[in-house]
Amino acid sequence: MKVRIIVASLLAFGATAFAQSNEPIQPVKSPAQINLGMVELGKKLYFDPRLSKSGFISCNSCHNLSMGGTDNIPTSIGDKWQQGPINAPTVLNSSLNVAQFWDGRAADLKAQAGGPIANPGEMAFSHTLAISVLESIPHYVREFKQVFGKGKISIEEVTLSIAEFEKTLVTPNSRFDQWLLGKADALNADEKAGYKLFKDAGCVGCHNGPAVGGASFQKMGLVVPYKANDKIEGRSAVTGKDADRFNYKVPTLRNVEMTYPYFHDGAANTLTEAVDVMGRIQLGKKFTADENGNVVAFLKTLTGDQPSFALPILPPSADKTPRPTPFGK
Repeated sequence: MKVRIIVASLLAFGATAFAQSNEPIQPVKSPAQINLGMVELGKKLYFDPRLSKSGFISCNSCHNLSMGGTDNIPTSIGDKWQQGPINAPTVLNSSLNVAQFWDGRAADLKAQAGGPIANPGEMAFSHTLAISVLESIPHYVREFKQVFGKGKISIEEVTLSIAEFEKTLVTPNSRFDQWLLGKADALNADEKAGYKLFKDAGCVGCHNGPAVGGASFQKMGLVVPYKANDKIEGRSAVTGKDADRFNYKVPTLRNVEMTYPYFHDGAANTLTEAVDVMGRIQLGKKFTADENGNVVAFLKTLTGDQPSFALPILPPSADKTPRPTPFGK
């Protein structure tokens, strides 16, 4: 009798898990293969402000790993306190994106990693100068040689290392993932109702897959124009096609409760506001207060385990000059 009960329980769990495996959203998985040496080197580079002209800005300045992988301001601040034109997308789960940046101009994480270093509005350095700084630091020279087997540092190895570190920044084990994997009580009634509405209203047409987004480019304002004076062209700046104007990479909704404000221009301060706007301009639907609340409740179940690691001890400069912390701007 006891064996029958155990078998029945396993079958019931399997049936639940199987039913939920057919959902348009899949659980986040940890990377299948990484180079640990490259990850450790990339982690140091990610937090090192010496890759910027001012010596105050690191990758973590705009993609802060203690703040959902972003900076929680409408548009990021760069060199000499310049206000950037666009909201910093989260670096968490970014390895799952079809491309990088809102307009997709970087094909992958490696291509993206070199952009901010040389952007005059961001880190405002050059690749040549950044390499010169790294080559002046004995610890980096040794570590690059250990990892890549070369005596000379290049921007290729720098971006490869940062990208390898960023591959590890996934956030599995959200409550929604637990539910997908068969834990029926991982979500409450409001959250389940919110997910059903999320599907029925058509949100999953764009926000699907493991990242709940990030896999396509879509027009912002499909049913109703978003902003008549929007100066951020979107995908058309890359393709040169007028049909791609105001098309942006669909953002991931993983950890979305942490990555406010929302949209490419950071114009929506809360999830409630973002859900309302997207319902109206993308779906032609006005959610009631209860519906909106349920969708927001569901979205909050997408927060997963945040990256956990010891902050790197940055190699000292050869001249022993005191340097700013990696969190400075």
